[in-house]
Amino acid sequence: MYSKEEAQRLKREFWIAFAEKYPRKWLLYDTKIKDFAFKFYVDNKKAQVLIDIEPRNDEKRIAYFEKLEALKNILEEEFVSDLVFEKNYYLENGKTISRIWVEQNGVSVSNRNYWDTIFDFFNEKMAALELFYAEYDEFIKDIEIA
Repeated sequence: MYSKEEAQRLKREFWIAFAEKYPRKWLLYDTKIKDFAFKFYVDNKKAQVLIDIEPRNDEKRIAYFEKLEALKNILEEEFVSDLVFEKNYYLENGKTISRIWVEQNGVSVSNRNYWDTIFDFFNEKMAALELFYAEYDEFIKDIEIA
């Protein structure tokens, strides 16, 4: 087991190494939709590429989620297969968001032998989600809330 400081240092080294292998600016929070973000996640069991939809207004959150759900076939056939769609995803802090993600199991941020596998997974899946978003962002942004 790592101490808290060692674990933080290892995670920092992981993200630096990822940025060096794939030196580009990722879309992440710059979607032009408030509380709609692309995220990377990794721990000692899995790596994930996520779309988190987190407006406080549930109607807005569900409207964005349903827009993406309407594009699910295109998204999975042309960009990323094996996505998980969850309209009501509960965070540890009790907040309800909508989340769409793809994950790779059996990898660990604590084991450097997995880093290249995780980096390649992150790059492939996030790049595909960004291409999808670039093509369909106007449709996704166009929601009507009563």
